[in-house]
Amino acid sequence: MTTRPRDGVRRVVTGWRRMAASTPAGRDRHVDLIRAVAIAAVVTGHWLVVYVTWGPSGPTGRSILELVPWTHPLTWIFQVMPLFFLVGGFANAASLTSHLARGGNGTGWTLDRAARLVQPTTVLLCGLAAGAFVARSLGAPPATVGTAVWLASIPLWFLVAYIAVVFLTPFMYGLHRRAGLAVPIVLAAMVGADDVARLGFGVPYVGTANYLLAWLAVHQLGFAVQDGRLPSRWRVTLPLAAAGLAVLVLLTVAGPYPVSMVGVTGERTQNTAPPTLALLALAVAQTGVALSLRGLGNRWLRRPGPWTVVVAVNSVIMTLFLWHMTAVVFGVALLYGTGVLPSAAPGSAFWLLLRIPWVACLALILAVLVVVFGRFERRADRRSRPVEPIPGVLPATLTVAGAGAVVAGLLGVALAGPGPHGPAGLPAGVLATYLAGAALLELVRRHRRPASRCTTVSR
Repeated sequence: MTTRPRDGVRRVVTGWRRMAASTPAGRDRHVDLIRAVAIAAVVTGHWLVVYVTWGPSGPTGRSILELVPWTHPLTWIFQVMPLFFLVGGFANAASLTSHLARGGNGTGWTLDRAARLVQPTTVLLCGLAAGAFVARSLGAPPATVGTAVWLASIPLWFLVAYIAVVFLTPFMYGLHRRAGLAVPIVLAAMVGADDVARLGFGVPYVGTANYLLAWLAVHQLGFAVQDGRLPSRWRVTLPLAAAGLAVLVLLTVAGPYPVSMVGVTGERTQNTAPPTLALLALAVAQTGVALSLRGLGNRWLRRPGPWTVVVAVNSVIMTLFLWHMTAVVFGVALLYGTGVLPSAAPGSAFWLLLRIPWVACLALILAVLVVVFGRFERRADRRSRPVEPIPGVLPATLTVAGAGAVVAGLLGVALAGPGPHGPAGLPAGVLATYLAGAALLELVRRHRRPASRCTTVSR
């Protein structure tokens, strides 16, 4: 008997409701809410920032931030990557401490945590490579295919830093246990020192370290929230938010940093490439606001309806993030390639009005992509995970090697830029490096003692 699509959707919705109803009483639901709100802001922000025109040679895209300066302050709302690292630090600390308490070790935790990120990412890269190959076979210009693959792979910029931070979590959490909030303070000072060397004295390459240092600092704040070293009392969180905002205004309006918290082509200094002290000030302000709303958020999420929505979003959050720019590629072809959506002057009232059908269409496309590819994320999350330690130097060494290959591959994809990169739309060596690293991590993860396969930990 053939299963109808409607039955499949009903099963997924029922699963979400069951997950929501079985949530442990002690779970901090506000953390999940922050993650869901943040992904909505990222997706919507990326969709709104795209400015497309279609000419005789095909589509041309630019960032609205380059064309309409009044949009720059809005990035203080839509730049929510700090919240992802904050929540990631909270979740990783909780998961790691639970894993260790059950008898596991850092190698096993790293492999399991990485699988939830690497497996959906592998599906994206393989899907983009297959789509590029089909498009090239059908006669699409190589440059157009390369640009489309580059646009769809933009989310990988974030994953390079986040996956690196996850792999460093066991070590960094050990530092947190010993030094607490001194760790993010020192990391922030290092970011500031790099900024001074780079912007004040023109020292080359020094700012590259900030891609890791800045995000590690925010991730450490998540550790502090999780174990209570950074409490959610208003007498702490409100001054924290006010101080972060004051420093942000001082650094951008009066200081040397640009107002935009998203990179703008042509600007000498950008706050995300590499991350700057101004971006860390925004992170502190966002942390203060998020923690101030913690009690209110947890009380509101006791309602079954809102909590079920949050559970549903979090169950496919990687899929939403990874595929939302692929939706832009399809949307450009469907709306602008066919002439359905006319061009308008950037920032004009007509352009703003056209954002409604643009976002609605992309949301529909993304929903289809989530239906198709969300199962891979849910499958990776449901897989049983043994908690016994993975002993020996060899598994740890192979884990480090696999992690290095994955990060190097993702970095290579992110740096490749638009352009023809072969039949797969991606540099073959870079793709091979990533896939080899992903395969090595999965191989080490699967080869465990048979007796440990029956023991699992909850999400």
